[in-house]
Amino acid sequence: MDYKKILASAMALTLAAAFTGCGEKESSSEKTEVTTASTEPSTVEATEATTEELEPPKPVEASDPNAITFDDGDFSFASPKTGDDDSAQGTLEVVEVQGNKMLRFTDDGKNHANGTVQKIQIDAVKLLSHENVAKVRSIQFDVYADATASEFKNDDGELLKAPGWIGGGGGANVAGDKWYQFGEWSGGEYNFDMSGAAHAEFKFVLAAGGQCWDETMEEAVFLIMRWGAQNEGNMYVDNIVFYDEDGKSLPIEKSTSGEAVADASEAVADTSQAADTDAIDKAVDDGLAAAQAALDKAQAQADDAIAEASSMIADSH
Repeated sequence: MDYKKILASAMALTLAAAFTGCGEKESSSEKTEVTTASTEPSTVEATEATTEELEPPKPVEASDPNAITFDDGDFSFASPKTGDDDSAQGTLEVVEVQGNKMLRFTDDGKNHANGTVQKIQIDAVKLLSHENVAKVRSIQFDVYADATASEFKNDDGELLKAPGWIGGGGGANVAGDKWYQFGEWSGGEYNFDMSGAAHAEFKFVLAAGGQCWDETMEEAVFLIMRWGAQNEGNMYVDNIVFYDEDGKSLPIEKSTSGEAVADASEAVADTSQAADTDAIDKAVDDGLAAAQAALDKAQAQADDAIAEASSMIADSH
């Protein structure tokens, strides 16, 4: 047997296998590099696309015909509660946000720094008939918050002009001169100056035991409170709806409340002013008549005196 030929053939096969393996490794490496290169750009593009898709939240439109939307600019039934030790200081006004009007508690700019509570008080007697006040079993509304400073710190330690977490609770006076505590509400906004709506619901869950409003109440108020502010800013309320025990919304009757009183007061003032004007006109007319009568009398006396003097002169001749 020719061992030299066999050995040479084996060495040739070994070298061929080695070269083949190197070629496969190089091809595999090249494929990996190509795959990595083609993946990285798509990841960046996806990230950029996600960032561009962020849009400011939009206000919620009212879906119930009996919702208080503040579109008429009236908030005579609401007031800021600023007298408590923990109360934030501010005023109420109706403002427009992206074409939607809502009630705003305009803070004095110290709520976050002082750790106080923004409070808005709503009187249902000025919005519902006495009969319907007694039927209220739940109240729903939307709450918003904005940021007026860049003091919200995110998880990366960045200071942003965003409200961050927003939340609070509320309560109401009920029959028997008691205070009833409602549940809490919450929401948040971490990217923009103005938040979207945090939908809240207050329920009289103990109404069967008399823990609710009744027809005799001259004032039936509930309090909306925002606490734990993570940035300076304001609180907004919109789309308030009152519901009965069957979940049906109760009709708003502002004409039976403070608005009617204001209109009546204005009418009385107008009537009073008109009455005063009539009295003045009458006094002036009476004065002119008296003056004219006195003038006529004086003229008559003068005419008599002249006639008498003329007669005396004639007699002397």
